[in-house]
Amino acid sequence: MPNNVNIILCGIGGQGTILASKLLAAAAMKRGIEVKTAETIGMAQRGGSVFSHIRLGEDLNSPLIAPGKADLIIAFEPAEAVRHLPFLKKGGSVVASTRPIYPTTALIGQSSYPYDDIMLYLKDHVDHLTLVDADAAAEELGSSRVLNVVLLGAALSSGELGLSEQDILDAIHERVAPRFHELNQKALQRGMNYEDQ
Repeated sequence: MPNNVNIILCGIGGQGTILASKLLAAAAMKRGIEVKTAETIGMAQRGGSVFSHIRLGEDLNSPLIAPGKADLIIAFEPAEAVRHLPFLKKGGSVVASTRPIYPTTALIGQSSYPYDDIMLYLKDHVDHLTLVDADAAAEELGSSRVLNVVLLGAALSSGELGLSEQDILDAIHERVAPRFHELNQKALQRGMNYEDQ
């Protein structure tokens, strides 16, 4: 693992962003890696913007990641990926779900959601971009609730996490009810082996 790894997870309330951040933190702590995290718990209602800062490494003075210092952004929603791009360092990586969640104002015609422009912006501004239809992958596995673990699997494949598949599986076994272990293991592997179709 590199000396320090700065990760931002961002999405919409109800997507499992907070659980994903807790799994990453638990996996790192079990390996004896220093961890600092900061989350927007208060905004975690469905439909609200949610993000977590996770810092792994040594001599971490603050849980917050400064603009231009994130090694990796794991985005559960495309517009949230764009919103957090100012935090990404030059040459950093983004793993992003491709399925939009339209704000209420867009659904009732009071605003727009320029999906094509958002995707083009990501492709033009991110050197190492992995796009994943995580919702479809989760649905194929039979549960939309494992979208977060699919994205963690794709992030593992990026090589930026500094953690192993077993590290994440161990965290899942500690933090997730036993009846969901097999499903989450499949979701992690699906994300690791994801190929855009």
